[in-house]
Amino acid sequence: PHSKQYDLEVWAGGQQRWLEVSSCSNFTDFQARRANIRFRGEDGKPKPVHTLNGSALAIPRVLAAILENNLDSEGRVKVPDCLRTWFDKDFLSG
Repeated sequence: PHSKQYDLEVWAGGQQRWLEVSSCSNFTDFQARRANIRFRGEDGKPKPVHTLNGSALAIPRVLAAILENNLDSEGRVKVPDCLRTWFDKDFLSG
């Protein structure tokens, strides 16, 4: 059981559902107790550490979401505003 978790999701129009593309969780000392991972505190006694889990981006899902959500009627993909810095054009076309 995690103490706090953040998930990033993208809308997958073709599947009509949200898909997780990244996650970060704080498991406090739950996993460390099970794995017997400890440190010595100021009092010198062993204590379980707190663990974090995080995943990078699921690039295929992110790319699919960008393509699906920005396709126009002419078959071009509009480059989202937040990505324009890295592109020389407003549209991608095949």
